[in-house]
Amino acid sequence: MYASMTIVRYPRWLGWAGLFSMAIFRIPLWFNSSVSFWKLLGSGKNGTFSKVPDWRQWAVLLVHQNSREMEQAVPSLFRKWWSLFGCEQWTLHLEAIEGHGFWDGKPAFGKLPKQTDFEGPVGILTRATIRMGKLGRFWEHVNGVAERMADAPGLVTSVGIGEVPWIKQATFSIWENKDAMKNFAYRMKEHADVVRKTKAEQWYSEEMFVRFRILRSEGSLNGKLPFEIKP
Repeated sequence: MYASMTIVRYPRWLGWAGLFSMAIFRIPLWFNSSVSFWKLLGSGKNGTFSKVPDWRQWAVLLVHQNSREMEQAVPSLFRKWWSLFGCEQWTLHLEAIEGHGFWDGKPAFGKLPKQTDFEGPVGILTRATIRMGKLGRFWEHVNGVAERMADAPGLVTSVGIGEVPWIKQATFSIWENKDAMKNFAYRMKEHADVVRKTKAEQWYSEEMFVRFRILRSEGSLNGKLPFEIKP
């Protein structure tokens, strides 16, 4: 399946418009038959993985059955709204290639293989609903991992996103290749320890992990294009 994700950053003091849009944007999405799954998402402080919300940065994730529908992915109302408030916009067009798990009880990106032979630059979406009784344990451990991730070899960029602060959290990251991502995920001690504790202590009531081929990257975020597809 295919997906588009747009990360939007509002000018200073206009974050309230982003919050307001999360209510308004639901209406056209409810009636959009070309979108099989969608999420309107907030962001962590300065766009990072943080329990402190960033009121200036928001995201729209739309899932489609085919690439043709994705080409007209973002409703014109959204574009006009962002233009009105002078927002920066970074849009990614993605093809889901590997993954497992559920989002709201659904395989949001369809039935995917766990592995393929794709070796190019890869986008990674990890998301989870954290059990209320495990919030303390989760946030006690993940901040250190997020800090180490920022310096991980092969990481191009990452953004922290989520539906509900503290509880429903996600990270979207781009890596030079799958080997770089795997080296961080399985060979970096802090991350490996968190993965082990996540399973042993059952931190999550629901989780999802998906890898994407990046088909298009356009726009800007914080004054630059975070990822450029090389010819």
